[in-house]
Amino acid sequence: MTKLAVFDCDGTLVDGQADVLWAMARAFEKAHLPAPDPAQVRRLVGLSLPVAIRELAPGEDERTQRDLIEFYKSSFRARREEGMLDEPLFDGIADLLRALAADGWQLAVATGKSDRGLAACLATHEIADLFVSLQTADRHPSKPHPAMLEAALFEAGVEVGDAVMIGDTMFDMQMAVAAHVRAVGVAWGYHEPGELLASGAAMVAHDIAALREELERFA
Repeated sequence: MTKLAVFDCDGTLVDGQADVLWAMARAFEKAHLPAPDPAQVRRLVGLSLPVAIRELAPGEDERTQRDLIEFYKSSFRARREEGMLDEPLFDGIADLLRALAADGWQLAVATGKSDRGLAACLATHEIADLFVSLQTADRHPSKPHPAMLEAALFEAGVEVGDAVMIGDTMFDMQMAVAAHVRAVGVAWGYHEPGELLASGAAMVAHDIAALREELERFA
């Protein structure tokens, strides 16, 4: 029976924290607003950009919130085009993905990134060909809505009982629960292990080896 492993991107596959914080601060600067608290920004990574902006600037009108969204996107895009974007894979992730694919797993991504951002990220690390389904915030409601995960299941042709969602935030775990998919947390991202467990994670892997062992047991 084919299994499907669906990965979040930021905080799970790659460490893009510095770029996210820079682009958000730059967006608020362009809008002539005080920079948001970096700790709050980190807490919101994983949500789609419009939802995150509403959380960071709840007192601003719709026009200003739309401007913040566009300023963030343009700042992030410019950083990428200038070759300054730094989204390294976490140590061991590339080897894990290739090992899973070699073992017969299907792989997918469900992320709050845009289509363009995800495609560029995966291409940079030369891992795009490993995934059978790529689901982003461009085409779905924000996590924890289950739409991204449900689309990945459909595209892979896998039943909920044969899939696992792997992520670093409560939003990933809540999405998995909503889709009736096994949720596995990772401890190297944005939310604490206790938060992941409280949000529905069956377990939290503290390193790549532990994640690999959990997936081997699941398979």
